[in-house]
Amino acid sequence: MSKLYIVPTPIGNLEDMTFRAIRILKEVDLILAEDTRTSGKLLKHFEIGTHMYSHHMHNEHKTIENLISRLKAGENIALISDAGTPAISDPGFLLTRACVENGIDVECLPGATAFVPALVNSGLPNDKFVFEGFLPDKKGRQTRYLALAEETRTMILYVSPHKLVKTLAEFITYFGEDRQISVSRELSKMHEENIRGTVQEVIAHFEKIAPRGEIVVVVSGKTITKEPKKSKFSSEE
Repeated sequence: MSKLYIVPTPIGNLEDMTFRAIRILKEVDLILAEDTRTSGKLLKHFEIGTHMYSHHMHNEHKTIENLISRLKAGENIALISDAGTPAISDPGFLLTRACVENGIDVECLPGATAFVPALVNSGLPNDKFVFEGFLPDKKGRQTRYLALAEETRTMILYVSPHKLVKTLAEFITYFGEDRQISVSRELSKMHEENIRGTVQEVIAHFEKIAPRGEIVVVVSGKTITKEPKKSKFSSEE
């Protein structure tokens, strides 16, 4: 039977490409790539000659019907993004859902994604967490912040470098300047950097040194203050 393969690709270091990912990309009939120019460099490095087809946020609604037809006709297709695991803040969900609805097998390979190493190396609690991805730019941003201000689990966000300082300033407004955070930059790459501390300490760092590259921000959840238990014995006679 035909199958859609969701194939993670390295977020920076090419050594993070798995043997199985390389084999699948060589064996499938078609590779769906977010940006064929970016993915072309990856495929060339690993000597993968499979034909690519552009599949991104601007055309995915229009291409799904054709892709489902090709899968039903017996083709095996792999989906990759520019970096990391497809459908995590990248195209992939719509096609995956369509495959499930049409009874087409979907297999997601384990592999690189940015938020997991950022969470693990943050030093913040990771037994329970919530992945927020990119916050809304304008409409709904304040509403989202008000909800997150009450979140007790560790939060993970993706932030563009040119918006980082502004976003951290918003953290002070909604989370307070003493909330613990970790900013991971250029994960797996040569200039990987992890800055940890309070919001105030981290914003001071990036006000001096302009942030660059791909950024993941991990924020500690709200601390719940437990009220002291009342004695079952009354102080009054």
